[in-house]
Amino acid sequence: MQDQSINLGIVVAEFNYDITYLMLQRAISHAKFLGANIRIVFKVPGSYDMAIAVKELLKRDDIDAVVTLGAVIKGETKHDEIVATQAARKLLDLSVEFGKPVTLGIIGHGVTHEQAVERIEEYSTRAVESAIKLAKRLRMLHNLQISREEMVIIE
Repeated sequence: MQDQSINLGIVVAEFNYDITYLMLQRAISHAKFLGANIRIVFKVPGSYDMAIAVKELLKRDDIDAVVTLGAVIKGETKHDEIVATQAARKLLDLSVEFGKPVTLGIIGHGVTHEQAVERIEEYSTRAVESAIKLAKRLRMLHNLQISREEMVIIE
């Protein structure tokens, strides 16, 4: 029987690495717990820089989904809003373009360092779970053969 496990790529920002390093450790651990394979961990300078790495991972046949991990902390200006909004928009566009899940494990915008620390576990594990669930469901959809009279719920 063909291996049905999900192969993940992870793109992690080095900016705020005291937070993103812990996110990465939790994401790897949770992926292993759920039976997924981490094929590539790609480090980028910051969350804004993720799109190009995500795009290259999505081109690969050995990657079923990409998890992004980052922390965009509020500063004195609205720079955090620009970074988080533009990163999220482009990541969603790439997911749709390539037909593969790209999950948003980026904490922020508008959060303090302390708030980001509190969200490490939640954001990293949810991003991994979402990537695995969606990749499995898309795989099921692609392999689905139904008659005209049937209704199927994919979950």
